[in-house]
Amino acid sequence: MHQIVFVVYPGFELLDMAGPASVLNGANRALGQAGQAPFYEVALTSPAGGEIASSSGVSVQTSRLAGFRGCRIGTLLIVGAESGPLQAAMADPELRRVLPALSAKAGRFGSVCSGGIVLASLGLLDGCRVATHWDAYEPFRAHFPRVTVDPEALYVEDGRLWTSAGVTTGIDMALAMVGRDLDTAIAGEVAQRLILYARRPGHQSQFSPVLSAQARGDNPFADLIGWIQSNLGATLDVPALAGRAGLTERSFHRKFAAVTGKTPAHFVETVRLDAARMLLSRGLSIKQVAAQVGLSPAARLSRLFEKRFGISPRTYREMHRIEG
Repeated sequence: MHQIVFVVYPGFELLDMAGPASVLNGANRALGQAGQAPFYEVALTSPAGGEIASSSGVSVQTSRLAGFRGCRIGTLLIVGAESGPLQAAMADPELRRVLPALSAKAGRFGSVCSGGIVLASLGLLDGCRVATHWDAYEPFRAHFPRVTVDPEALYVEDGRLWTSAGVTTGIDMALAMVGRDLDTAIAGEVAQRLILYARRPGHQSQFSPVLSAQARGDNPFADLIGWIQSNLGATLDVPALAGRAGLTERSFHRKFAAVTGKTPAHFVETVRLDAARMLLSRGLSIKQVAAQVGLSPAARLSRLFEKRFGISPRTYREMHRIEG
């Protein structure tokens, strides 16, 4: 069995651990339904062991970190927290004494969300490329200049090191691990059981244009933005969108730009290109992608894609294709 050890500490973020652990349990369930033995064994550890309370007040039972010295660890992951608990974890003498040795012997190691800051404080990320929560990017970069932080990636794999950006991206990273360890079909089955909208590759940005727009308080165009996302193949020019919004073209253009920070044309193009990246990573042909996202012919998609991302759709698909 592949033992995955989660390192927690007082005040840790519960979902950083529970989300990925649910994915691993789902993989074991899928194996059982296929008549196979479970693959993952999940263990929780903390510097002192015993009952550890999360930031939400829910407590978990843990084993002492030093007790894993003689164990064969497949994956070691430290979870994140808010600033206070994180600072306390970084100063914990037991964690600082034991974690480097366990990380060195594990098949792979890493972090969920801001947990990477603990690893960085121990020098374990020097010379590596990592992902972290967007809110931790600036302090991470300022305090650990020898670490290359990707400010947008959902998760990053750098050799044995796996790091994810936040709570839900820990789920994405765990699914990627399942796909690597077992089978992409099993990872897809787990994602479906968890009712995830999509399996997201690590290179996808933390900042989707739809989410950014929805985050802007009382957004009068929230329904329209949802409709745009679901109808990328439709005519999405200003006259069509203004008509759906019940506004004149001039009024719509002005108000939409004020709410989203983008002109309607640039917003629609961004949503279409983000969707194109997802479809390309699934292995669809450029022609198929162009048709599905409303950027036909394929030459139009290629031109806009390369202008926006500095890489051709074909090369992007070859670099980032995920199975399943």
